Amino acid sequence: MIEKLLIANRGEIAIRIARSAAEAGIASVAVYSEDDANALHIRKTDAAHALKGTGAAAYLDAPQIIAAAKQTGCDAIHPGYGFLSENADFAKACTDAGLIFVGPTAQTLALFGDKAQARAQAKKCGVAVLPGTQGPTSLDDTIQFLRSLGDGGAIMLKALAGGGGHGMRVVRAESELAGAYERCASEARAAFGNGDLYAEQFFAHARH
Repeated sequence: MIEKLLIANRGEIAIRIARSAAEAGIASVAVYSEDDANALHIRKTDAAHALKGTGAAAYLDAPQIIAAAKQTGCDAIHPGYGFLSENADFAKACTDAGLIFVGPTAQTLALFGDKAQARAQAKKCGVAVLPGTQGPTSLDDTIQFLRSLGDGGAIMLKALAGGGGHGMRVVRAESELAGAYERCASEARAAFGNGDLYAEQFFAHARH
């Protein structure tokens, strides 16, 4: 059972987690970057711990977050969303440090952090998925996939790692593909440190 929770986030999400923790009788600790010293979320928890650094970088400093949890006597870390919430290495580091990671297991995060593995798992479970390429896909393979869809076919290029719309583009014509492929790969490398792409048949008016 969790007795004391470190909230590794800020703003509204941290306030919501603090409120839920209080309702469950769990003490909470906020963390804050140097430029968030006057933020509202640090006044909504039982205690607050200052992080070194400013902006998002402070909240992405996994070793510092884990050290803060240990220093403040927490037995669990809630990452909220964004920041470290989908980081498999962070989830494993929490477990290795004897802390509860409030979220999916490191294995699950690693699986769904790679869209090729996620698609393969979905198929294995009988979930319908759009036709697409498998694993890191070269430009030549992407061209062949687009051609296989016939006249009027369109694809969505996607980064294999990460999300949030980075490294994604709709391609409706072969003449557009090379440029779109390079831009997507560049965006993916900048955002996730991994420029690998794959392609799916484009599905218009999808609901997330």
